[in-house]
Amino acid sequence: MAAMSSSFPTTWAEWRTQAEQLSSGGVDVAVYDLGAPDGRPLTFLHGYPSSSMDVASVAERLGDGWRVLALDFPGFGASDKPAGHRYSIDACADAVEAMWASKGVTSTLVLAHDYGVSPAQELVARQVEGALATEVEGVVWTNGGVYPDLHRPTAGQAALIDPEAGPGLAAVLDEDLFLGGVRVTWGTRVPFPEREIAEVHASMADGGGVPLMHELLHYVADRREHADRWRHALEQGGIPQAFVWGDLDPVSGAHMVERIEERLPGADVVRLADVGHWPPLEAPDEVAAAVERIGKLT
Repeated sequence: MAAMSSSFPTTWAEWRTQAEQLSSGGVDVAVYDLGAPDGRPLTFLHGYPSSSMDVASVAERLGDGWRVLALDFPGFGASDKPAGHRYSIDACADAVEAMWASKGVTSTLVLAHDYGVSPAQELVARQVEGALATEVEGVVWTNGGVYPDLHRPTAGQAALIDPEAGPGLAAVLDEDLFLGGVRVTWGTRVPFPEREIAEVHASMADGGGVPLMHELLHYVADRREHADRWRHALEQGGIPQAFVWGDLDPVSGAHMVERIEERLPGADVVRLADVGHWPPLEAPDEVAAAVERIGKLT
């Protein structure tokens, strides 16, 4: 099938020019509406510490007829990054709903990665509870803490979470340290793309976000708070799902997907033995194929 596009920007400076600003929860959130305006919606929910730009390689591999919606969550990318703000997964899900409402989206597939799996679980939970205006037709999940008791933060993340050490570490976290933190989560399929990950750093540094990285780890506590409700939505949501998972991810890798296979026997699971934490970047072909496959079921 022909690729949706081959012209997505490759630098953060270029990518952010596509953003529209939308107010949600008292902050301005950057939203993106890409591809065919009348195409089938796919909503991408990005990870930590990254941005909507992570969808580019997947979007380039989708067939014609897709409309890709994405946003930078509050505190990320081109969205507002106020210090001392109470960041929350609830607010992230609210921002996604605001984007859908502003774009007239009544149904959509969702592609969620890392941090983004938590807003996705919240949205599916709202749907199960009859409290979601836009229908989530299906979800493609990639490495993230869908079972929070199995989440294993890296040494750098653990230090950032620490209330005493975190602010000081975030204040001195330069590009080299940032790249080193991502490098330990990368797999072996493709060489570590230093230039590409430098653009991820640029998205976080935009608007002074790097010194706030400790504040954006709120999702670890949010996941524990909502664990039972989100697990029920994952296991009982009644929508088509696929899991494209990098086994080599030290944070949410093989140990996480094994629980998925145990709790969702017969689920559409693609395990990537040579991929780490970043399937949208390390294995975009498999992720795009899963989107196409789930799309055919809905």
